[in-house]
Amino acid sequence: MAFIRGLPVIGDFLENRPKVAVIRFSGVIADSGAKKQGISHACFGKIIDKAFDKVGTKAVALVINSPGGAAAQSSLIAGHIRQRAEEKEMPVYAFVEDVAASGGYWLACAADEIHAQECSIVGSIGVISASFGFEDFIEKHEIHRRLHTSGLGKSFLDPFLPEKKEDVARLETIQKEIHIAFKEWVQERRAEKLSSADEDLFDGSFWTGMSAMEKGIIDGIGDVRSVMRRHYGDDVKLVEINPEKKGLLSLPFLGRLSMQGFADEALEVLETRSLRARFGL
Repeated sequence: MAFIRGLPVIGDFLENRPKVAVIRFSGVIADSGAKKQGISHACFGKIIDKAFDKVGTKAVALVINSPGGAAAQSSLIAGHIRQRAEEKEMPVYAFVEDVAASGGYWLACAADEIHAQECSIVGSIGVISASFGFEDFIEKHEIHRRLHTSGLGKSFLDPFLPEKKEDVARLETIQKEIHIAFKEWVQERRAEKLSSADEDLFDGSFWTGMSAMEKGIIDGIGDVRSVMRRHYGDDVKLVEINPEKKGLLSLPFLGRLSMQGFADEALEVLETRSLRARFGL
């Protein structure tokens, strides 16, 4: 009987233990082939479906360790989670490890409850854009920029040209619209749990777990195992739903052996470290 219970499909029907499907979101949120450990809807869409469709699943747990990234990808993933949760009438819990900031917190808000560690970093409900200006550098080295466009907006914030006031104003408008969408999502998901007295909730600030709980942006302090045992008993089974492993001869693997692959890997590391450094990690 023990052997039968161990079979992939039949075992799910025979096992009486309550099961919680666990999805781990770790890394920067971006849709890019170079992000082998990044977070995108293309990579996680099927994983989300698998978690909610798994036989005997009582709940889905999101374990999040992300400093943020692309707003659209965050929205796509969070929306997919909510859609499946409502279809299945299944509770969703989020658990913050090191950080759930910016887009990472956007994902956390897809859950019905959010838990973190006392030393987790949570929040950063805002929008940021960072770049460099190289116009003085290329002038010093007598490098001539040749740029031809068929539209005034095509050279928007070109890093090799002096910054234009109209470009900055346009960027601020775009950021404001994204920020409004972010705030509305948090307010919709957290509703009366948020502390209305705190004016800094939506100014991009972030907090440790204890302060975040006081402000109502998380529900409690705890890890996935302890909280799920409290909800579903000591015999609850946590089932990790992971991306499919690719073979040694897969194209992404071969791509990482090339010089371009190594460059992509280096850029990924630098971007991840830069985002995490913003939160002191």
